[in-house]
Amino acid sequence: MSDPMSPSGSETAAAWSSRMLDDGVHVVLAANPGPLTLDGTNSYVLNTSAGSVVVDPGPALDDHQAVLERLAPDLVLVLLTHGHADHSELAFDLAERHGAAVRAVDPAWSARAQPLRAGEVVTVAELALTVVATPGHTADSVTFVGRRGSGRRLALTGDTVLGRGSTFVAHPEGRLVDYLASLATLAEQVDADTSVLPGHGPVRDDATRLVGAYQRHRVQRLDEVRSAWIAGARSDEEVRAAVYGEQSGVLRAAALSSTRAQLAYLGLLREG
Repeated sequence: MSDPMSPSGSETAAAWSSRMLDDGVHVVLAANPGPLTLDGTNSYVLNTSAGSVVVDPGPALDDHQAVLERLAPDLVLVLLTHGHADHSELAFDLAERHGAAVRAVDPAWSARAQPLRAGEVVTVAELALTVVATPGHTADSVTFVGRRGSGRRLALTGDTVLGRGSTFVAHPEGRLVDYLASLATLAEQVDADTSVLPGHGPVRDDATRLVGAYQRHRVQRLDEVRSAWIAGARSDEEVRAAVYGEQSGVLRAAALSSTRAQLAYLGLLREG
């Protein structure tokens, strides 16, 4: 989920939509736009000679499911980058209709197969995806890095890196120390031949630049939190207001979650 009040890089808010990204690779945009989901949740269909793989099937919306069914009539596997409902809600129903397996880090989100393990390679015919542990947004977040045949290298990042804006750290489950380590891991995994397929926002072909922008943004946010603390802000809400400004609703809740994660990282969080 996005923290859209924190832009990374110079990306514009251009509309994003469903499309074929490459031969046999499709992104399907769910109709669940919002402050945290941007244009909506991206689901990915990766077709192979041995059946289709869907990554993050998304929310349980009839029209969204119908498009996935059309693009993946021979579904064999559903993969989840993490268990948040806007990515996973449709997983079990979609898989059940095809007798497909569901795999995630969290055993509660796995069916007909073992949970994912960091470092394993998920292979379906010409598709090979390495499971890279990228906790921070949530404890169970992973990124799938690999190729479909001889095509471009892919990094399906879920909510760890978005196509626009920055993600929030879902404290206390998500931890900033983990998230910073995950960004460092991704920086080593991506290169000029890598396309970032994010959970929200447009697909990006500037993976190295994008991950670098995320790292710099986190350093900047930590500096802003320190400055707010030095200036006299003491509660998590006071720090949030100083750093993020006037907000309400889900944006305020997301910013407060990230603020608490940053204060915890700096050893300044006062629980309770």
